[in-house]
Amino acid sequence: MDEAEASEVVWREQVRRRVTAEQDRDALARLIEYDADPFEVELYELAVDLRTLLIDRGQRRRTGQHERHGRRLKDRGRRADR
Repeated sequence: MDEAEASEVVWREQVRRRVTAEQDRDALARLIEYDADPFEVELYELAVDLRTLLIDRGQRRRTGQHERHGRRLKDRGRRADR
């Protein structure tokens, strides 16, 4: 595995482990209801931005597609070995 493949594997693992943008947005909304700190408000405004949501969904979708593609290739390889 070369450096580019290794960094891609690490990136996919990070995407899988992190909470979704919607979960971040909801957590920040609860914080703002409790204590409307200006920094928290700014973070919430970034989390509500449609681009942030679309980027997060796109990254998660790409990660899932890559994993499914890898599984299909492995299955094809097993079938070819028979």
